[in-house]
Amino acid sequence: MENSLIEQLYEAYLAHPSITTDSRKVEPGQIFFALKGERFDGNAYVDEVLAKGASLAVIDDASRSKEGTFLVPDVLTALQQLAAHHRQQFRNWQRPVKVIGITGTNGKTTTKELIRTVLGRKFNVLATEGNLNNQIGVPLTLLKVKPEHELAIVEMGANHPMDIAELCAIVHPDFGL
Repeated sequence: MENSLIEQLYEAYLAHPSITTDSRKVEPGQIFFALKGERFDGNAYVDEVLAKGASLAVIDDASRSKEGTFLVPDVLTALQQLAAHHRQQFRNWQRPVKVIGITGTNGKTTTKELIRTVLGRKFNVLATEGNLNNQIGVPLTLLKVKPEHELAIVEMGANHPMDIAELCAIVHPDFGL
């Protein structure tokens, strides 16, 4: 996606820094990303989320374009690129946020929780919720990081070849485990 589109989307995110991908749970002011799955198309819920007060609906179906929507070539790619762009900003903050990436074949969630518990005694830590460690969950985790955090612990899972490489390209961890 073009850098100018990501910059525009990032400006919208800074104004409304709460993201959702679930039309059923959208809250006023959130940005809704209309993801597609095997049995659903988030684009179909644009009217519903805007009526619920979403500040913006990021869509990839031009036929659904209207006031309050942001048209992109691919919603998932836009979410990932937005998260990667946000991650790059961590280094520019007054107190840069360090990122710990955790991956592996098993034990990722337990390891993440142990690290969060120990480091959380001294630092303001944000960590992946549950096991949201895929192509959607990882960007959502990064987009929750705020300047008041000191550390982010991001769990990265793999279901397909090259998943970890793709997730690391978004996360750019300072430390890995």
